[in-house]
Amino acid sequence: MIFFTGAQEPFRPRLLLATGAEPVRLPVPSADLPHVHTLRSLADCRAIIAETKSAKRALVVGASFIGLEAAAALRSRDMEVHVVAPETRPMERVLGPQLGDFIRALHEEHGVVFHLGETVSAFDGRRATLKGGGTLETDVVVVGVGVRPRLALAEQAGLTMDRGVVVDAYLRTSVPDIYAAGDIARWPDPHSGAAIRVEHWVVAERQGQTAARNMLGADERFDAVPFFWSQHYDVPINYVGHAEQWDEIAIDGSVAAKDCVVRYKSKGRVLAVASIYRDLDSLKAELAMEQALSP
Repeated sequence: MIFFTGAQEPFRPRLLLATGAEPVRLPVPSADLPHVHTLRSLADCRAIIAETKSAKRALVVGASFIGLEAAAALRSRDMEVHVVAPETRPMERVLGPQLGDFIRALHEEHGVVFHLGETVSAFDGRRATLKGGGTLETDVVVVGVGVRPRLALAEQAGLTMDRGVVVDAYLRTSVPDIYAAGDIARWPDPHSGAAIRVEHWVVAERQGQTAARNMLGADERFDAVPFFWSQHYDVPINYVGHAEQWDEIAIDGSVAAKDCVVRYKSKGRVLAVASIYRDLDSLKAELAMEQALSP
């Protein structure tokens, strides 16, 4: 099919790759048992909810955002919840030690039992065996150990790859007229100055919008500030920007009192901001990052 602009000029067909990501599954014996779930789709969610109607004990593998949000949801159904994860502090890699300790304490206050520095080595019926030798009896398992971008189609197309599909500031791949957006796209982030790939739906939504406009000839840079939030019981954590590494964490307010802004800095420059019950400060931080790019 040939498309024409208002000036009756031929419009070249363009393709958008937005194949998303799929959950990483545990490479251990019997990880495919019916009561062992990943959580990515509405169908996954419904399957887990259906099992909780008769279940009393739940095991969450992974202290990630998905894992701990699932743990909170399971505790709200009065289930016994255990979390097994290899790290020594939940979500420290993304949020730092202060918020990591706060999140662990918050979940423990609600009855979650952590088994940190551990992994599941096998499932045997309703029993999970830990690498350290212990066992946990469980009725339902939720695995939240990350996702893997679906790159097979992009690789077959010969696109340039770097732990994702490499795109330019306009979300164009290395092949003319092919664009990529969402979980698979690694783009030059003007805020952090690095090429990044982000697995959050707000980013995917905004990239899809920018890519669509550019496929229609808009020639628009993608410079939106990455943003996500995570809800744990009654506590929301907002995060703007992107910081894979930092040399300073500056805290305004009190993390323990659930009233704070946490700034992640590198060489004095704020790369990202996390906040608890400071929505206005979060919005101001996002605006400041946007204005830093303005002419």
